[in-house]
Amino acid sequence: MKTITVLSGKGGVGKSSISSSLALLLSKKKKIITADCDVDAANLALVLGVKEENFKEWIPISTNQKAVFDLEKCISCGKCFDSCYFQAIEWRDDKPKLKSFSCEGCGVCKMVCPVGAITMESVNNAKIGNAHTDYGFTVVSAQLSPGESGSGKLVSAVKNKAKELSEGLDYLIVDSAAGIGCPVIASVVGSDYCVLIAEPTPSSISDVSRALEVVKHFKIKAGLVINKSDINEKYKTTLEKFAKNNNLDLLGDIPYNKSFSKALVEMIPVIEYDKKISKNFEKISKELLSKI
Repeated sequence: MKTITVLSGKGGVGKSSISSSLALLLSKKKKIITADCDVDAANLALVLGVKEENFKEWIPISTNQKAVFDLEKCISCGKCFDSCYFQAIEWRDDKPKLKSFSCEGCGVCKMVCPVGAITMESVNNAKIGNAHTDYGFTVVSAQLSPGESGSGKLVSAVKNKAKELSEGLDYLIVDSAAGIGCPVIASVVGSDYCVLIAEPTPSSISDVSRALEVVKHFKIKAGLVINKSDINEKYKTTLEKFAKNNNLDLLGDIPYNKSFSKALVEMIPVIEYDKKISKNFEKISKELLSKI
């Protein structure tokens, strides 16, 4: 099975909408599974018409640890308080207390405690599940609890779960988070091909160029899709030059279309909402398969 990861750097450029429609088209020719790796704000399942109650089960998962204080052992030296980079420890009645939503699980407090009064314990900070879509393929998704850390590890868990369910399948389609942080890096690692989504605006060009740095670091072949391609001819040309200069496959472009937002409201892939736009996606899908 080959892994195709869709990323953009910038949010709001249509990444999940494009991921869902590409997945739908590919599923008509190949056997696929999808993974929503935007674990802080997962919405690929929603775009595919899958609601939370449609998931077979939600399994609690731990991707982080938090400090636990044994106050009977504590000698009130204050080293844990002074050493916490994230200021996750407050001092009350001459004893340490962990602040809600602040501990990153780094373990420095445990290291500096001279009497072994601090332990690091795993916490169930997320849940992971999968559901079958009406389009004949499965979507794997996860939700990180509010204020919790460990999104990169959770992305890896989502991908591993998808691979567990992938026997006999051809492709894993990964919908990455926006940005270039830990969850995006975890999404890109191990991919066979990356699809970069950009729109012809200065901010999108800047962000997709940074996302490409992540892809290049892992030496993964990639292609570019230009969404809302007709909103600015000057920056569209800039994106085309950007693709050429960086040896990116120019997979195709999609004109601005209000159907994108309307399809999101209806919770269906845009190519199901507006059949006219299918030609653009069919071209992109064909180019994509030819490059992998």
